[in-house]
Amino acid sequence: MIRKCLFPVAGYGTRFLPATKAMPKEMLPLVNKPLVQYGVEEAVAAGMNNFSFVTGRGKRAIADHFDISYELETQIKGTGKEELLTSIRSLIDNNKFSFTRQNEMKGLGHAILSGQTLIGDEPFAVVLADDLCVVENGQDSVLAQMSKLYNQFRCSIVAIQEVPMDEVHKYGVIAGEPMKEGLFRVTDMVEKPPADKAPSNYAIIGRYILTPDIFDIIRDTEPGKNGEVQITDALLKQAKDGCVLAYKFKGRRFDCGSIDGFVEATNYVYENYYKKGQL
Repeated sequence: MIRKCLFPVAGYGTRFLPATKAMPKEMLPLVNKPLVQYGVEEAVAAGMNNFSFVTGRGKRAIADHFDISYELETQIKGTGKEELLTSIRSLIDNNKFSFTRQNEMKGLGHAILSGQTLIGDEPFAVVLADDLCVVENGQDSVLAQMSKLYNQFRCSIVAIQEVPMDEVHKYGVIAGEPMKEGLFRVTDMVEKPPADKAPSNYAIIGRYILTPDIFDIIRDTEPGKNGEVQITDALLKQAKDGCVLAYKFKGRRFDCGSIDGFVEATNYVYENYYKKGQL
């Protein structure tokens, strides 16, 4: 079983300035919970209980969120507001949280490598909190779907979805050999290609399960697009030397790294969860 989940949360969130000048973008609320908490809850639903965060300067609010606030809890104890902390207290009481810093912004691959000391030598999940993934009632969370595949195939897995060709330049894009419905063995992977160079319209979204050998591969990966160490380059090498799977997940994904996607996700959560008393 995958126990550990890594959250790279050191980015600046420039698309949400000035809101993110002093507040981590991962702490932006969807109704009454921050983005990052939705990601942790998804991982918990997949059986994970050990959460590692690669943070940066100005990100202390994330660590504070996953910690007890004695002053606040004392102030509201015995009032109707106390129950509003039930979800976060449950996460704090039943899981482990650890933090390290990425001192320089050198790409997602470098951020994941920065988390090696927290992960150790075991397979792990990676969640990009920018991506909110929701499923219908009774359906496995996206990470739970991927964990079941890992238990079967024991290799790295990336989540994918189809996007319009005029949007492929925003994503890492894969080409692959179909294994069964919705599952591909990766044969190529390109970071943010122009439409005419994209191998497909299957875009990687912010859910990964990675085997621990990825750390050594990242360490040997030269900086790529924009001078950053790209996880797609490392995964392509892993795919050519062994096996990487791409999984077209069941569910819906919102790009909360964009203002339009964030507003759409907020409306969805409000209508489908908050109004129904499920937050």
